[in-house]
Amino acid sequence: MIEVKQVTRYFGRVMAVDRVSFQVEKGEILGFLGPNAAGKTTTMRILTTYLPATSGTASVAGFDVHQDSMQVRKRIGYLPENPPLYTEMRVADYLEFVARIKGVDPRTRKHAIAETMDKTGISAVSRRVIKQLSKGFKQRVGLAQALVHDPDVLILDEPTVGLDPKQIIEVRELIRSLAGDHTIILSTHILPEVSMTCERVVIIDQGRVVAEDTPDNLTRKLAGSQRFTLIAGGPAGGILELLNKVEGVRQVKLLETGAPAQTHQFHIEGDAEGSINPAIARAIVEKGWDLFELRPEGLSLEDVFLRVTTREEEGGGQ
Repeated sequence: MIEVKQVTRYFGRVMAVDRVSFQVEKGEILGFLGPNAAGKTTTMRILTTYLPATSGTASVAGFDVHQDSMQVRKRIGYLPENPPLYTEMRVADYLEFVARIKGVDPRTRKHAIAETMDKTGISAVSRRVIKQLSKGFKQRVGLAQALVHDPDVLILDEPTVGLDPKQIIEVRELIRSLAGDHTIILSTHILPEVSMTCERVVIIDQGRVVAEDTPDNLTRKLAGSQRFTLIAGGPAGGILELLNKVEGVRQVKLLETGAPAQTHQFHIEGDAEGSINPAIARAIVEKGWDLFELRPEGLSLEDVFLRVTTREEEGGGQ
């Protein structure tokens, strides 16, 4: 759905984006991360045809962002960090205006606006003047203007900035509900949002892609191993012996014995590649022992982000 190949962008002599390449599949939510001045916004502006690339190519739904910019614009909904709102207008009138300039069919325009307001949870404030709305509702109106023409692709730049915790949860759930019907690129500084919302992550730093994978795979690769906490009921010695025989398990430690006495907590470390937790669970259950908890440990996405961006700085990248 989205393909970026070796995209580079200069501002004068300053390189803002350096040979960036990545793909986003249809219906996927991609987290696009990076520190300030990393090149995120420049890349998104290239994808949305606001800026041309100095070199390289990018396409949306098979249309080149430079050569077929009008076709690309028809297929993209863009929510910049500061939503493009006309605050003196009423919500419904504003969306009517946006729908007109985005070419929504007059025969279906009224229905499209009503459906978008319902989807973004702003139907109750449709007759309110935008400047009178809370920050959370203004952000929802901004999302509605990106959605009103039912685009194939949504590009969202900091969609939860300035929202309170309740509003963040509501917007996160809304974004997740849009996956499948829309391909989404989500840029945010709130990294837990990415872990809970995105299927895959691209981290950009100093204009270059420094990491790309699922959040789980990134944490596993940088940690160098899989780590789990197991709470199981049965003989401690027998569980230890069994776990050490599971393929891919490197090390097992008994951490503590709980009440009742036959309940034990273990730390398990395994190979970075593959997935060992199904084999662990199966081994415990087949022995007839109780499996109370098996949870992964490891680096958070914040840890991954800091490691890959710090590594680039220490390496003296441009």
